[in-house]
Amino acid sequence: MRQTKLEDFLELERRIKEEVDKSREKDKILFQQAKLASLGEMLGNISHQWRQPLMEMNSIFLPIEAKIILGKKVKNSEILEAIEKLNIITKFMSDTIDDFRDFFSNDKEKIKFNLLEQINSIVNIISTGLKAHNIKLDILIKKNPNLFGYKNEFSQVLINLINNAKDELISRNIEDPYIKISIFEEDESVVVTVEDNAGGIKVNPIDTIFEPFFTYQKQNGSGIGLFMSKLIIEKNMEGKLKAYNKNSGAFFEIKIPKE
Repeated sequence: MRQTKLEDFLELERRIKEEVDKSREKDKILFQQAKLASLGEMLGNISHQWRQPLMEMNSIFLPIEAKIILGKKVKNSEILEAIEKLNIITKFMSDTIDDFRDFFSNDKEKIKFNLLEQINSIVNIISTGLKAHNIKLDILIKKNPNLFGYKNEFSQVLINLINNAKDELISRNIEDPYIKISIFEEDESVVVTVEDNAGGIKVNPIDTIFEPFFTYQKQNGSGIGLFMSKLIIEKNMEGKLKAYNKNSGAFFEIKIPKE
């Protein structure tokens, strides 16, 4: 009898382990799909980021080229000024590449990182895409804390929330569109909120948006962005990600325990 109970217990333990392993494997697959979905959006962002600098680089040397063609003298100061401007632009483009490379690198371990520095890196990636649609981005900082976790995964969450807000603002033709990011501390937590004026989340119950493969009136959406965002914050960073409708739009709240 005891032997039978032991065998039953061992079989139950084996099944539990098997199901846990299956669940982890599904999470890995979904996370990879989320990364691939983000890649398409990031390529769009980098094309926006580089288009303006490339145009500026072209315009820098146009006056010099015109003088050479017309046989006019080009001053050394003009050439040095053009080179200085070129250096500034190429540094900006190089920094953008670093931001994208960091974003897609695999986080191997949790590290301490500064929240504002990471947000500035995110803004460097997405700002031009927002400007192209006249979307105002406000960042309100009451505290500038450090976090402990997977910084690139955290960046992916913020970029996903901002891109979702951008898509809704564009698709709904919102007048004077804006996105606001707020950073502050509350008790023993660091809080980051992302809100917009796109009219709110028209899903009931609202937590449905965090279910895998759920999409709502969004073309070419994978339906895994918000699901993975919640997984990253709540499983990988031991925090909470919640969504509300507030004022004139959607309101996402990220709470992460202080280190």
